Amino acid sequence: RTLAQAVNGDLDVSILDEKPAGRKPVETRAIPDTRMDDVVDAVGRAIARGERVFWVCPKVDVDDDDSTAVGRHAMLSKQLNVPVGLVHGRLKPAEKDAALEDFRTGATRVLVATTVIEVGVDVPEATIMVIERAEGFGLAQLHQLRGRVGRGNKPSYCLLLFRPPLGDMARERIETLRRTDDGFEIAEADFRLRGPGDILGLRQAGATDYRVINLAEDAPLLAIASKDAEALVNEDPELESVRGKALRLVRELMVPRVLS
Repeated sequence: RTLAQAVNGDLDVSILDEKPAGRKPVETRAIPDTRMDDVVDAVGRAIARGERVFWVCPKVDVDDDDSTAVGRHAMLSKQLNVPVGLVHGRLKPAEKDAALEDFRTGATRVLVATTVIEVGVDVPEATIMVIERAEGFGLAQLHQLRGRVGRGNKPSYCLLLFRPPLGDMARERIETLRRTDDGFEIAEADFRLRGPGDILGLRQAGATDYRVINLAEDAPLLAIASKDAEALVNEDPELESVRGKALRLVRELMVPRVLS
């Protein structure tokens, strides 16, 4: 919805389209979870090189699901034979801080986590981000998680582990992330896939009631219309001119009645 508000001219926008200095591209691969052993082997080789690894799971602990943070922490601790950290939203703040600090300092070499590490974690030594059940995450989340690696001077990788078969929308999300690391392109794809929700209402995603335009495809035209509308309102704030009265009528005919 925020992107839709920006496109409609409801928000002032500053475009910052450059990456922070020194960031390296992150190679993104999609891997079926039937190749779990290969992924664990790759993680082991990275650890042997002195690198660190994030492993993100969708849930903390569910009895009938083997892709939980608690279960994966136990499995990796056993197979890798190195200290493995665990952080999730059920931990107390002090426990989370301690787990993150251990990973930063190298006391643990692998950090199994939920999406609590999506933002605000900077560990340049981390070179691999494994995202388990990636088909269940949104594009913006996947992009944010991928941004936790590629902060040092070594090649970095984001491994999207998925459970086949993939649905059409999940496949498009994963293919988009593999194709580009441009946050603008990813945001536009997410916008197109999920919809912007209600500009004046409460829904922050989903289909809109627009009858003529497509917000994802008609952004350049909307930018022109926004400037034109701003100029008109500055000249004729009460919409009393001939054009203003015509626009009042158009508004009544075309804009959904959100307040009734």
